Amino acid sequence: MKTKKIETLNDLFLEELGGLYNAENQLIEALPRITEAINSQELRTIIEDQLEKTKMQANRLKVIFKELKTEPDHVVCKGMMGLIQEGQQLVRKSAKCPARDAAIIGTAQTVEHYEIAGYGTAKSHASMLGHHRIQELLNETLKEKKEADESLNELAEDSINLKAQKENEDFDEIIEREIL
Repeated sequence: MKTKKIETLNDLFLEELGGLYNAENQLIEALPRITEAINSQELRTIIEDQLEKTKMQANRLKVIFKELKTEPDHVVCKGMMGLIQEGQQLVRKSAKCPARDAAIIGTAQTVEHYEIAGYGTAKSHASMLGHHRIQELLNETLKEKKEADESLNELAEDSINLKAQKENEDFDEIIEREIL
């Protein structure tokens, strides 16, 4: 299969949208498996909510493609694929404990930051190309990504990381007693 060359900003924009669409669909597939590995009910609720929002965001991209009168190119977002694989590897290496939840939050925030960059760029290109309605739709998703990052950050700082730290201190205390 021959790859189409990117020769214009519009070509680049369509490629970006295809990558975002593929990334969202990869997440829709991966998030339920990640949810199974979560200990914290609060984190599980946030990730389940993110799954529903991710489905809405993928549908929003379908609307964008419809407005552009095109179909998404079969772009495979290798960046998202790598982030998901990295997250799955961290989960496999982690015991079922608060540190695992901290790892899941870190991975989820990395994913959100990656998507924030992608949606921000696409939004800028939509503006430059005069696609104002599409720019609004992309901005809506961008806001949701930033809100998700903030929710994850708050949970990490207010709860999960503190639990992981406490568990670490308890473990250190046990080791100290055994040595003495």
